[in-house]
Amino acid sequence: MAPHHMTREQKQMARRLKAKGLKLREIARELSCSMALVKISVYAQGEEAGKPDHWTPAPGRLSADEREEILLGLGRNESMSVIARSLGRAPSTVTREVAANGGADGYGAWRAHCRAEASSRRPKPAKLAHPPLARQVTTWLERLWSPQEIAERLRLDFGDDPMMQVSHETIYQSLFVQGRGELRRELARCLRSGRTARRHGPVEKRGKISNMVMISERPAEAEDRAVPGHWEGDLIIGAGNKSAVGTLVERSTRFLLLLHLPDGYAAVNVEKAMRKAIKKLPDELTRSVTWDQGSEMASHVSFTVDTGIPVYFCDPHSPWQRGSNENTNGLLRQYMPKSTDLSQHSAADLVRFQRSLNGRPRKTLGYMKPSEKFAELVALTP
Repeated sequence: MAPHHMTREQKQMARRLKAKGLKLREIARELSCSMALVKISVYAQGEEAGKPDHWTPAPGRLSADEREEILLGLGRNESMSVIARSLGRAPSTVTREVAANGGADGYGAWRAHCRAEASSRRPKPAKLAHPPLARQVTTWLERLWSPQEIAERLRLDFGDDPMMQVSHETIYQSLFVQGRGELRRELARCLRSGRTARRHGPVEKRGKISNMVMISERPAEAEDRAVPGHWEGDLIIGAGNKSAVGTLVERSTRFLLLLHLPDGYAAVNVEKAMRKAIKKLPDELTRSVTWDQGSEMASHVSFTVDTGIPVYFCDPHSPWQRGSNENTNGLLRQYMPKSTDLSQHSAADLVRFQRSLNGRPRKTLGYMKPSEKFAELVALTP
């Protein structure tokens, strides 16, 4: 049933649409009003106030005026990019708006505006209030799965059931945010961090390393692992930050080299251990090293000058840019647990750990061993 009144914004839109050539019937259909109401609004003398508008879009959201321009642009058969450019918006914003509100042939500016208002105001039920989903998430948390692993596994196991989908961020919020009690708060202790409160943004405490070459400048061949010889490095730190072991992992084979650091992990000691480990390898298998921005790499220029191997640095707080190394470090904790003194491990111990991990079948290698894959590469080098 058509409304018996028009809001101030409806009246203003009606007059603008009339000025731009739309017929009264088209305007009435667009505003979901009777033609009589539109006629009164369009031809009334002076600025009639109309009913106050009770909702204003949040900053950054599309306004009624912008939706009107989208409608007119579609009427002129303009592309989404042209319409977006006239509004100063991203093409994706206009494309999503049109797709969600009837498409190019069925788009209605006022209906879209009312839909946006309803969407902003309606109570949104918590995803984890769905008991089967909450039970499944709880089960996997108790198995020490991470929220990211849970969210991705739900997509695989319940791909056709939207009620069994939830983002990792929603799981985190349910665990950490007061008032969102869909999951028991004690389950937060099942996370790898064991924290019951979430950290918000890391504080950078490290000094800036000079002459860094960032990972964005690393050759593209290193990214897809098709070309061997690109290594990822890091340190495993012992109790009280008093000891460390260096790790180097070859990206295509996951082959591991461990760096013995009996005199500490100052930059000069790490650089010396890296040179010792690398010099035994063929040149074809030593193309680059990628490391994070820890101060232990302050001597990277000396390493590159002496070996000819460039060192690339990850972006801050981006461990996924050294994914192979991070995963291997996790496996190494079975041999060198956290909060233990790593200086107790001799060079012979590290060789034993290295040999054990390199002889362990890996799913990512089709259950071949890193030692087997690396041996294949060595056999192919001149």
